[in-house]
Amino acid sequence: MGLLNFIKDVGEKIFGGSEANAASPEALQKELEKHGLNAEGLDIAVDGDKVTVKGNATTTTEAEKIAIALGNTLGVASVDNQLTAATAEAESRMYTVVKGDTLSKIAKEQYGDANQYMKIFEANKPMLSHPDKIYPGQVLRIPA
Repeated sequence: MGLLNFIKDVGEKIFGGSEANAASPEALQKELEKHGLNAEGLDIAVDGDKVTVKGNATTTTEAEKIAIALGNTLGVASVDNQLTAATAEAESRMYTVVKGDTLSKIAKEQYGDANQYMKIFEANKPMLSHPDKIYPGQVLRIPA
């Protein structure tokens, strides 16, 4: 999976996290659980603004969602995703939202069809609760 970069001064505010440092591993694990992602057995380590996650995920999709959920929190500049997926799938591209973006605009750029925005929305659930609720600096999964 590798190293993913994030904008550390944007994202979900978690108790103990700040613009300077990521939240504790325990708080990040609770964030994963809040999104319904299986955090059991994961080794989450925090070093300032870098988060390293190790362990096993059931699929590549789940591993990517775990990394995105960890990275889209205040104080995280990078996630070293060392998860192993039991079921390998094609890896998604990652896209950082910029001011003025909508899921339709991103879908038009990535797929050539603005009507494919629901594909991006579905790929980022449960971190996204509505197709219109994205923000600059947020990193999204763009499935193949």
